[in-house]
Amino acid sequence: MSFSLVSEGNSPVVNVMIMTAQKAAKGLIRDFGELEKLQAAKGVGGFASAADKRAEAIIIDELAKARPEYAILAEESGLIRPLKEVSQFDKNYGFRWIVDPLDGSQNFTHGIAHFAISIAVARFDEVIAGIVFNPVTDEMFLAEKGRGAFLNKQRLRVSGAASLSDMIVATGSTFGFRGARDAGARLQTVAERAGTVRHFGASSLDLAFVAAGRFGAFFERRVKEWDVSAGALLVREAGGTVSLTSYNGPHSNEDFQRHRNEQPSATNSFHNSEYSCSILASNLQVHTELKSLVCL
Repeated sequence: MSFSLVSEGNSPVVNVMIMTAQKAAKGLIRDFGELEKLQAAKGVGGFASAADKRAEAIIIDELAKARPEYAILAEESGLIRPLKEVSQFDKNYGFRWIVDPLDGSQNFTHGIAHFAISIAVARFDEVIAGIVFNPVTDEMFLAEKGRGAFLNKQRLRVSGAASLSDMIVATGSTFGFRGARDAGARLQTVAERAGTVRHFGASSLDLAFVAAGRFGAFFERRVKEWDVSAGALLVREAGGTVSLTSYNGPHSNEDFQRHRNEQPSATNSFHNSEYSCSILASNLQVHTELKSLVCL
């Protein structure tokens, strides 16, 4: 990065997230460069999965060192208890990092430079800060509750378009899960009203693009908490509106791991409800109309 995004103007936790994401990004950039050599060979998916896990290990290590009192919810590792337990009266009680080390893994696997590291921090059920970082484009989107959303220090605002026909609407919905017919019908309905509907394959970046006004809206069903926590805050702090269903996840790491043992593909499944939600993000002008179209 040509200039430092770590600043005294940021809260300490935002600076921790920035430094952590930049450290993990070095490995992802290296691995992404190696993928071109592997495209014709077998095992590319396994290589990408290993890159994902390496990045997560770096992120967990850095966050735990910086704030040992905070719990961590990560895509691969599940819910990790704080290294240092504190009482409910301590100022650090109730905090949790929410981590997706490689959102857009399929894009990464196929050499498409649309993927991101997403890190958020929440106290109890409220996300108070988050970052979304694309290591390839060097774009660092960040937001803090009540302090706005930024891209590389430039203030963000959602699109001012008053009509869906003037927008690109992004979706995370795919056709590889039960209920594909209903999903297709929803997409068709939105496509008839919107300027265009696109599927880019990285929910955190799609939400960041809504915050930046590049996309007018984004919607997805059965998305994971780590995919959207930082991005949803970005949209809100950029002046947008977010409709988000409640998360429905296990309350202990043992619950999470037991579920994964029973359903090996659960963390990648659209069918399970662990840490799942549905989301719609847009500006205020089109939110009600779009919400009715996608039946959220």
